[in-house]
Amino acid sequence: MSGPDKPKVIGEEWSDERVRSFLALQPSDAADNADYHALLKAYQAMRAGDYERFIGFFVAEGRDLNATNSEGETILDLISRHRRSVDYAKALEKAGARKTAAAGS
Repeated sequence: MSGPDKPKVIGEEWSDERVRSFLALQPSDAADNADYHALLKAYQAMRAGDYERFIGFFVAEGRDLNATNSEGETILDLISRHRRSVDYAKALEKAGARKTAAAGS
């Protein structure tokens, strides 16, 4: 993790343990969906290859790839709007994630 006293490291290899650690992330607001929160935080922190590994661990735990945020959108809805996130979206789709009808599936 980067921070003021720990510079961001580009190209750093992530261990399975570090990737799996994102499974334990919980939202600060109990009303927020924990599955969506974990998917979002992992997306924000990981490279596409590490995110694909995370999704494998996520699905193996029986978590919901189609969990929604407070606006009713899935993580795939959000990621699909980011033009540089094609590899992330492909990994989600490959694992069975889908867009909501409102997002234009």
